[in-house]
Amino acid sequence: MAEALAGRRILLTGASSGIGRKAAGLLAERGARLALVARRAEILRELAGELSARGAPLPVVVPADLSRPGAAAEIAARAEAELGGVDVLVNNAGASIQGLAWVAGERAEARAVFETNLWGPLGLVAELAPAMIERGAGAIVNTGSMAQVSPFPHLGHYAASRAALASITETLRLELHPRGVRVVEVALGPVDTAASRANRRLEGGPEWLDGRPGLGSADEAAAALVKAIEGPADGVVFYPRVLRWVHALPGLGRRYARRSARLADLTDTSVRVV
Repeated sequence: MAEALAGRRILLTGASSGIGRKAAGLLAERGARLALVARRAEILRELAGELSARGAPLPVVVPADLSRPGAAAEIAARAEAELGGVDVLVNNAGASIQGLAWVAGERAEARAVFETNLWGPLGLVAELAPAMIERGAGAIVNTGSMAQVSPFPHLGHYAASRAALASITETLRLELHPRGVRVVEVALGPVDTAASRANRRLEGGPEWLDGRPGLGSADEAAAALVKAIEGPADGVVFYPRVLRWVHALPGLGRRYARRSARLADLTDTSVRVV
């Protein structure tokens, strides 16, 4: 049975734009009490005001940069103090760079991708899971990407960070499900967001993004995320659903990646933050 969202205390990262902003609206409509996390305080305050004006509980605004080590502990403490606890953690924030993997290496921009996409989420889990375990209830929902099995040149750090998040999410599920905590990965295909539009500037990017099953909508991706938050999903859910076959047969995704990579510009050695 799906969990009622009215009154549930939800910490949502990456809330200021794209899928996160749309998900915040859907959660607010269902009566959830939200702590909204993103880097841009002004945009978060604007969003909180909009949601409150529609009759939703006024969200807690938590401006923070998850690429900064140590930010997770501060975010969790603020959310727990102002909400009185956190029932659901939604790790939705994401970061990426464009750069050949052998060029970007371990540069600061590359490390920031892993801080935002992997270490930040794990830090929040470490801060919030103990209270969920003590209550014997709670949920952790991680937004992932099928780039984990179908990478593209210049996006290797992003794909690797998503693969790492997918693996640790499954491990968390094995560890926390027996203790009453749901753990879900929402594995997304290409979605029409600012990040995917930036990737269209890469040689071969449009072909990689627009191949089957095609570019998804941010509204539908947000709806899939909220459905996972509501429950009772446990494990991995997909948007679009057809990608479950690529997840089950990852060789399909890798074959698609090899075919798409033929169009990439492997002479471009620039590194860009997107």
